[in-house]
Amino acid sequence: TGKCYHTFRGHSAEIVCLSFNPQSTLLATGSMDTSAKLWDLEKGEEVATLNGHSAEIIALSFNTTGDRIITGSFDHTVAVWDVGTGREQNRLIKIPTNNNATVNSKAAMQCPCLCVQLWDAVTGTHIATLAGHSKEVLDVCFDYAGQRIATASADGSARVYNAGTKQCIAKLEGHEDEISKVS
Repeated sequence: TGKCYHTFRGHSAEIVCLSFNPQSTLLATGSMDTSAKLWDLEKGEEVATLNGHSAEIIALSFNTTGDRIITGSFDHTVAVWDVGTGREQNRLIKIPTNNNATVNSKAAMQCPCLCVQLWDAVTGTHIATLAGHSKEVLDVCFDYAGQRIATASADGSARVYNAGTKQCIAKLEGHEDEISKVS
């Protein structure tokens, strides 16, 4: 119908990323104002503000059950938040600012070595490094079952990794230029 049900206001700068929880009851927004907000889609109201980053939030995503959300920021950190309380649960990554790396996607980072660093969202422990692209990694996502990881790269390819073995199970080629998003 094209009907607008709610207009969400509350950020003091541009919203640059958003994500629905798996139940489609909440919407998360990440902003240049360094905060993320959770919105109740039925009521059209703000549920929580997630404060803790010192720079813009450029990526966010819910986990598969919807009880946690992960945010990536230009402050070179990735944080895990409890959706019920709005409190930060863990700070996953602190990238040294002199290596020109930027946090780019859910539970992942783009790094000068052209690989993806995988971290345990609960403990903050480094799990694995997924390598293979010849240019920078621009996006990363897990499938809904958490069994596969897809990467998109400036080299014009996408790769799919087995999340258990961390092995590349498919290299998808055919684009003539970079692939900036994968889902």
